[in-house]
Amino acid sequence: MDEKGIIERLETLANPTNAEGMKHFGIQGKNILGISVPILRKLSKEICTNHLLALKLWDAGIHESRILATMVDDPLETTERQLDMWAKELDSWDICDHFCGNLVDKTPYAYEKAIQWSYQGLEFTKRAGFSLMAVLAVHDKKAKDEKFYPFLDRIRDEAEDSRNFVKKAVNWALRQIGKRNQCLRIKAIQTAEKILKSPSKTSHWIASDALRELKNETKIELMNSKLL
Repeated sequence: MDEKGIIERLETLANPTNAEGMKHFGIQGKNILGISVPILRKLSKEICTNHLLALKLWDAGIHESRILATMVDDPLETTERQLDMWAKELDSWDICDHFCGNLVDKTPYAYEKAIQWSYQGLEFTKRAGFSLMAVLAVHDKKAKDEKFYPFLDRIRDEAEDSRNFVKKAVNWALRQIGKRNQCLRIKAIQTAEKILKSPSKTSHWIASDALRELKNETKIELMNSKLL
């Protein structure tokens, strides 16, 4: 199936009602067809991994074709330049998170890009940095705790960014890092408590929401350990 055939397939699957409804979930951008993620995943399995095709699907500029591109691209064939270009072109939180969780976290550049993008000014590029921190915390089971310490520093330093899609990703990253293990949970709680000292409303929300989840899980673990 070539690029033209896939685009035609996507157009036949278009659902204007879904496209309109997606706006209520903050999904934005151009050329949204309203195709659900399960349908895109099924289509990606038919296509299989194809780096050159992924580049063409991204360049097509359709919301769903870009999500599909993140699903079919080959992480070992992607270049650092490509990832930076795609990160700058992100225009919706869902494409951003698929980009991070389907593709970037499997590349050799993942940890480097998480830090680099967290410094960027563009809202969705910066979100990508923190979304990548969150998905790496979930997906990279073999990573040592030390890999996540720089992430906690960046979370602390950027907790005052009040832009909606940035602050939610900062909060997400903090919670996911803290849920990896007890050691990182303590580190994440300490980070949240430092953030909580800021007078910023955004910082207070990020920290208090994370603490509510991380401290509750700590209590549950302590209770379970006493029962054993």
